[in-house]
Amino acid sequence: MALAFETTYGTPPLSGFTRMPFASTSLGAEQPLLNSELLGYGRDPLAPIKDAVTADGDVVVPLDAEAFGFWLKAAFGAPTTTGVEAPYSHEFQSGSWTLPSMSIETGMPEVPRYAMYSGCVLDQITWQMQRSGLLTATARLVAQGETVGTTTSAGTPAALELKRFGHFNGAIMRNGTALGNVVSADITYANNLDRIETIRNDGRIDGADPSIAALTGSIEVRFADSTLVTQAINGEACEMEFAYVLPSGESFTFTVHAVYLPRPRIEISGPQGVQATFYWQAARDSVVGRMCTATLVNDAETY
Repeated sequence: MALAFETTYGTPPLSGFTRMPFASTSLGAEQPLLNSELLGYGRDPLAPIKDAVTADGDVVVPLDAEAFGFWLKAAFGAPTTTGVEAPYSHEFQSGSWTLPSMSIETGMPEVPRYAMYSGCVLDQITWQMQRSGLLTATARLVAQGETVGTTTSAGTPAALELKRFGHFNGAIMRNGTALGNVVSADITYANNLDRIETIRNDGRIDGADPSIAALTGSIEVRFADSTLVTQAINGEACEMEFAYVLPSGESFTFTVHAVYLPRPRIEISGPQGVQATFYWQAARDSVVGRMCTATLVNDAETY
């Protein structure tokens, strides 16, 4: 898989592609057939006609120190980068009404088949924190269309050094203090894209505009104190920070500035420990002026 950001929506750049690590992808284009509704020709139906083309799908990617910055840029827009030499700090902020578009090529050289998806805009990104297992995120994309060929259009993509975060490197903070007794956590950021489905002779969309964003998730905790329940009952907000740090110094910190918790159902289902799940929602923080901030520290000079 190779990725490059576009300067003009729907137009793949001639160069500047980067080879991206990924675990799987369902990104593709499909064009359904519409059954004929006409009568008077007997019981056998007439030939179907083609409907509009839909190009979208998911990409499962690892959370790593460098390549994940491309997906953060797709989700939030270009970052603010500080540092005169490595390590550099890239800060991505929510709230932008303008999202960059990408061209993504997936290749199967043995066939050969190379599919270029232009006008890709990130609709949603989600990942889970837990004690063990492989740490991956799922990026949901909306594309303008697909172009298939037998040779690559991405040239020779630049390669990145893979420095992957693991669940072992993760930690969760609440209002600056480590949040204990957490069994698992889910984070989902959605741009809630609105497809611009104008009339065209190629069946493609004109674009995808972001609407009101949403940041939701859940945390499952062992019920050892009433701190979170009290917050939920009082209707107060807290700041939550989901962070990963590598021993070599690279880090990824996702800060949600105003988290609201619902009052959960506390069930006692047996002799084992009692657990509670909070399905939280985030909102714009009036002091910070945004809903969330993602900070990636690595050796990449720019995105």
